[in-house]
Amino acid sequence: MAEKSEKYSPRASHDEKHFHGAPDGSSIVEGSEGVTEYELATLRHVADRLPYTSWLVVICEFAERWSYYGTTNIYNNYIQFKLPPGSRNGSVPKALRDGNVVAGALGQGQQKSFALRTFNSFWVYCTPFVGGILADTLWGRYKTIMIFSIVCLIGHIILTASATPTALEHSSTSLGLLALSIVVMGLGAGSIKANVSPMIAEQYTGKLRKETLPSGEVVIKSPAVTIQSMYLWFYAAVNFGSCGAISASFLARDNGYWAAFLVPTCIFAIVPFVLLFGRKNYIVTPPRGSILVETVRCINCALAPRWSWNPVTTYRRCKSADFWDIAKPSHYAEGSVPTKITWDDEFVDEVDRTISACKVFLFFPIFWLCYSQIDGNLGTIAAGMTLDGTPNDLIQNLNPISIIVMIPIFDYIIYPLLRKRGINFSPIKRIYTGFLVAGLAMVYASVLESYQNKLTPCRGGEFDKQPAACEIDGVHYSTPLNVWIVAGPYILVGMAEIFASITSLEYAFTKAPKRMKSVVMAFSQFQTALSAALNFALTAVNVETKFVWLFASFAIASWIAGTIFFFTFRTLDRREVELNAIGQGERFGFVDESPEMTSGTRKV
Repeated sequence: MAEKSEKYSPRASHDEKHFHGAPDGSSIVEGSEGVTEYELATLRHVADRLPYTSWLVVICEFAERWSYYGTTNIYNNYIQFKLPPGSRNGSVPKALRDGNVVAGALGQGQQKSFALRTFNSFWVYCTPFVGGILADTLWGRYKTIMIFSIVCLIGHIILTASATPTALEHSSTSLGLLALSIVVMGLGAGSIKANVSPMIAEQYTGKLRKETLPSGEVVIKSPAVTIQSMYLWFYAAVNFGSCGAISASFLARDNGYWAAFLVPTCIFAIVPFVLLFGRKNYIVTPPRGSILVETVRCINCALAPRWSWNPVTTYRRCKSADFWDIAKPSHYAEGSVPTKITWDDEFVDEVDRTISACKVFLFFPIFWLCYSQIDGNLGTIAAGMTLDGTPNDLIQNLNPISIIVMIPIFDYIIYPLLRKRGINFSPIKRIYTGFLVAGLAMVYASVLESYQNKLTPCRGGEFDKQPAACEIDGVHYSTPLNVWIVAGPYILVGMAEIFASITSLEYAFTKAPKRMKSVVMAFSQFQTALSAALNFALTAVNVETKFVWLFASFAIASWIAGTIFFFTFRTLDRREVELNAIGQGERFGFVDESPEMTSGTRKV
C-alpha cells in the first residue's frame, strides 16, 4: 500500500493542551516505540505498508461478497415477478428484451419478496455472533472462516438447484429450496463476516514509531492511519466483489436464474483454496475459551457494588469516575486479589472501551434502514420507469460502483486536505455525516417517487395502479422517466457508507480487546439485523402506494438519530489517542498466561 499522510495541527495540540503526561509533551506515548507526545502532535503521520497476508484475506472477502451480492441483488425480481411469456428459467425471450419486460420466476409479489429479502438481511447479520463466539473462544479466526466457507458453498449449490427449469415447474418446491439456501448461506456468510475484517487488520502488527524518509524528513508511522486506510480499501474490495451483481442481472435476463446463481457459486469456490495457500503465514490471535465469561465477570464485578433498587441512584453510581476501579487487581493489596479476578488492569480498560464502542453502534439500525431501501424498494421504483432494455435490478450496482470510485478520492484527496487544513474529521464526526447523507438520499427517493406517481399511465380510473404494477390488458406500461434517474439515492447511500459504515469497521477493530474482536465486530454487524427486524415490522407499509411517506420518514429518522448520536458521543473523539493506546503497552496478563500470550499474536 502506498504511503498516505495525516498531518496533525501543532497549533490545535498546544492550544487545546492535549498532552496527557509532562506539560512540555516529553512523555513517551504508551505502546509506541519511543514517540513523545510532542512528536505525535507535530510530526507528519503516514500509513505503514501491509503484509501480503492481508491481501490474501481481502481476496477471500472479494469472492464472498461477489457470491453474496451476485445472488441477493436479483432476489427481488426472482421472487416478485412471474416467469416472462414463453420462459421456463426466468430469462426474457430475445424478442422482448428491448422493451420493458423484466426477468422473473416465482411470481410471489412485492410483499412476499420484501419479507424473504428482509429475513435474509436479518439472518445474515445475526449469525456473525456464531462465528464470532466460535472464533474468540474455540477455533480462532482462520479455522472459523475455513469451516464456514464450506457451509456457505453448500448453500450456494442449493440455491442454484432451486432455479433450474425443473424446479421452477413446481414453484412451491423452488420456494422451499430458496428458503433453505437462505438459511444455510446466511449461517456461512455471517460467520465469515465476523472474522474477515478483524483478521485482515491483525495481519498488521506495527507500532507507533518514528522513521526518517530518504528526503531527511522524520515522520510517524501511525497504526491508526494505517488501519483507517486499510478499511477504506477493504471496503473497496467488498464493493468490487458486489459488482458481480452486474453480470448476474444480465445472466438472469439472457440465460435464466440457474446460470445467474451458478456463476457466484463457482466464484465462491476459490475461497478455501486461497485460505490454504497462505495458511503458514497468517498472523492470528489465539482463542481464549473463557474470554466471554471473564468479560461478564468483569462487568458484574464493577456493577455489583453500584446496584440499588433506586434506578436513579444506580445510574449516578455507574457514571462515577471510579466505576471500574474495583474490578482491577491494582485496587487490592498484594495477596488479597479475589480469585474471580483472573485478568489484569489493561483488560478492565479494554472492557470499558468496548462498552463505549458498543453504545456507538446502537444508533446504526436507523442508518441501515435507509440503506435497506436500495436493496429492493428502489428497484421496484425502477421497474416502473422506461428501461430501454436495461434490467431494473442492474441500477442498484451503482451503489458499489460509486463507492469504488469515491474511496480513492476520499483517501488521497478529501481526507488529506481536511488534515492539512487542521480539521480533525474524527470517527464520531464521520459517522454523523453518514447519517446526514443517508437522510438526503431518502429525500431524493421520496421526491422521485412522488413525481413518478403523477406520470404513470395507470393513475386513476379503471387501471389505478402504482408505476411498477401498471398493466393494461396484460401489457406493462412505464412512465416516461428514464430509469437512470434513480441513480441519485444509490450514489448518496454509497457516500454515506464511506462516512459511517467503514468508520464502524475501524471503530469495532480498534476499540475491542484482542481476544474479543470477532464478537465485537459481530455486535457491530448485528445492528443491520436489528434494522432488518424494524423493516420487517414495517411490511404493511412497504408497498409502492406508501413509498413516498416511507422514504420521507426514514430521512427524518436518520437526521434526528444522527444528531442525537453526535451530541451523545462527541466527547469520545477527544479521547481517541488515549483509547487506542489501551492494551498496547506492557501488561501483567491473565493469571494463567504470560503477558506475551495475553497481548501477542502467532502464526497459524
